[in-house]
Amino acid sequence: MSTAADVRTGATAAPYFACRDLHAYYGESYVVQGVSFEVREREILALLGRNGAGKTSTLRTIARLAAPQLRAGEIWLDGRALHRMSAWQAARHGVGLVPEDRRIIGGLTVEENLRLARIEEPRGWPLERLYDHFPRLAERRQQDATTLSGGEQQMLAVARALARDVKLLLLDEPYEGLAPVVVQEIERILEEVKKLGFTTIIVEQNAVAALHLADRAIILDMGEVVFDGTAREVIDNVELRQEYLAL
Repeated sequence: MSTAADVRTGATAAPYFACRDLHAYYGESYVVQGVSFEVREREILALLGRNGAGKTSTLRTIARLAAPQLRAGEIWLDGRALHRMSAWQAARHGVGLVPEDRRIIGGLTVEENLRLARIEEPRGWPLERLYDHFPRLAERRQQDATTLSGGEQQMLAVARALARDVKLLLLDEPYEGLAPVVVQEIERILEEVKKLGFTTIIVEQNAVAALHLADRAIILDMGEVVFDGTAREVIDNVELRQEYLAL
């Protein structure tokens, strides 16, 4: 496992996850402009920036979704070339995306949503382990998943990702549209994810919440990296926060 020190001193050990000079487009709209960064194993990285900075586009590019289209650059996870894979292949190799809209499958119960994820990738967490960490889902296991509250649906979306043997957890706006009391519950869940040691990239407009969870932070502006450092550096740098995060 490589560290940030390895990179600074020129050591040759490969990082656990790395983006190399990513260039991605929606049609002719150039949305990811030469983005490069690394994430160490078991580290949580906050991917931050104002609206339209390219955060979600970068996350979707890493997950190998059809849009935006990656036209140049490399994406590596645990020695595997994700940039050569489709979305389903990347998922099979451990990329777990929790999208902003959560994509809960209607007409299925909570447990059926989780079982479907395990059928697709049986090496993930068994149901009882998921229920141990998400007891509220255990209480609602036979409930139609679309009737859950927003916070409970977010729990289900995270649990479903863990059911798929995740190596890299991608969280897109996990606090979006949730009431403050529910945000606190999601924060508790994500703190649990952190303790479990999942390598995680979190995109979140609520930069304060993301920074308190993260080890490191990347700030994007107009599709480019303008800062790469520790979360504490961002918290302590008022000028940086005002210029790029409006905080």
